[in-house]
Amino acid sequence: MNRDPAGEALAGLERSCERPGRDRIVAGTSAPGIERIEAHFAGKAFAPHRHDTYAIGVTLSGVQTFRYRGEQRYSRPGQVLVLHPDELHDGGAATAAGLRYRMLYLEPSLLRACLDGSALPFVPSPVLGDAPLRDALLDLLDGLDTQPEHLRVDDCLARIAHGLGRHAEQRPASGAVAVRQAALARDYLETHATRCVGSAELERVSGLDRYQLSRHFRTLYATSPHRFHVMRRLQRARALMMAGEPLAAAAAASGFADQAHFTRHFKKAYGMAPGRWRSLATPPAQHVA
Repeated sequence: MNRDPAGEALAGLERSCERPGRDRIVAGTSAPGIERIEAHFAGKAFAPHRHDTYAIGVTLSGVQTFRYRGEQRYSRPGQVLVLHPDELHDGGAATAAGLRYRMLYLEPSLLRACLDGSALPFVPSPVLGDAPLRDALLDLLDGLDTQPEHLRVDDCLARIAHGLGRHAEQRPASGAVAVRQAALARDYLETHATRCVGSAELERVSGLDRYQLSRHFRTLYATSPHRFHVMRRLQRARALMMAGEPLAAAAAASGFADQAHFTRHFKKAYGMAPGRWRSLATPPAQHVA
C-alpha cells in the first residue's frame, strides 16, 4: 500500500487537537515577524476584521467559511487559506461538526525579504489546493509548544514565498521604493508603540513627507503607518492579557486612551472583544527538553 506522508502529517495534526471542550485559541511560540496559532470553533468565530499581516493557514478538520472580497468562501481539510493584509474578512465553521485549523500570521517584510525585493505577491483566490504549499505551512506550524529553529523558519518561509508566487497575479512594478526611509519609520513606530506619534515626527525621522511615507510604507509593509502603530499596541496588550493583566491595565500600559478605545481597536483587528479573546486564548504548553 502506498503511503501518503503529507496525509499522515495532517491526520496527526487533527488528532493533536482532538481535545473535547469549548472553543479555544492556542497561541504557539513565535519568531520575529511570525505568530502561530491553533484554533477550534463551532459556529461563528469572528466578526469582520482585518490584520496588518498575511494570514496563511491550513484547515485541519471541518469546513471553514469566511466572507472575503465580497464572496462567501469555503475551505476543507488540507486546503490552504491566504488572506492578504488589511483585507476585511470574518470566519467560522460552516457545519455543526465545528472547525479546526492552524494559522500563520506573517509580516509582509519577511515575505518581501524572500523575494529579493520583488513586489509582494497578490493571490486572487483565498482558498488553494496546493500540496507543496500546504506541506511548507504544516512544517512551520508543527510543534507549537517549541521555539522554531532559525534554519527551519528560513526554509519554510522560502517555500511559502515560492508557493504563493505560483498563484500570484503579475502586477506592474510600482517604481523605486524608499526602503531605508520606510524602515526608519517602522522601527520608530515599534520603539514608541505606547505613545502617540505624529506625522511631523515621522517626517523628521524618515526624511520623507507624510504622503511619500504613506505610499512607500504601504508598498513595503502592506499597511499604513497608523495601522502598523495600532497593531503594535494591540500585540503588547495581548501579551499583557495573556500574562494575567486586567483589561484596563493592559489597555493603559499599551498606550490606549481608555478601555473603550482599546476595545474598539481590538474588535477591528481580531473580530472579537478583548474579554472574549482572553477567555478563548491559552499560551503554548511549556516544552520540557
